[in-house]
Amino acid sequence: MALVAVKPTRIDTAIANEIAGRTNPEIEEAVEALTWGADEHVLLALAAAGWLYTRHRSAEERNAANHILAVSLVTAILPHILKSAFDQVRPDRLTVRGHRRGIPFSGRARDAFPSGHAVHMGALASAAGLLPPARRRLVRFIAVGLSLTRVALLAHWASDVVAGFTLGIVIERMMRPWTLTNRSTKPPDRRARS
Repeated sequence: MALVAVKPTRIDTAIANEIAGRTNPEIEEAVEALTWGADEHVLLALAAAGWLYTRHRSAEERNAANHILAVSLVTAILPHILKSAFDQVRPDRLTVRGHRRGIPFSGRARDAFPSGHAVHMGALASAAGLLPPARRRLVRFIAVGLSLTRVALLAHWASDVVAGFTLGIVIERMMRPWTLTNRSTKPPDRRARS
């Protein structure tokens, strides 16, 4: 039994009702395919592959891969812990009209808060701050878009996605001091001390 019951806001309900009334099966199928881009299993596999790829690369690339893998692991575990403490019904369980228009059922009925997909995407958007500006903007655009798929599918209330995205940013920033160290493999330059 969850410790805290979370209720949707009026804005959450208005957004969900608007989506339920205006969607169609084609839109929902496309959004359902896109949302896999923010799935924890996909992201963990990509982070692990990136980590393996960088084992024979520069120290900077290895540190970045270590950071991404560690953040991916934490953001895969933490939402499950939080969902056991918070109880909120998913919006897709509260609509008949939406199901007639193609809204699928997603996840466990009472696991709306927070959006795990948005936690992953918030962490990714935050980590993108380490990239050059053009790549940073692209990654952040994709992260926001993939997070919004959870609202479009009525898998989460809009506030669940905002809370999850924000939590992901906080997690990534809190982990930086431990995972993004500047460990150099070169011996110190002794001439500089003289």
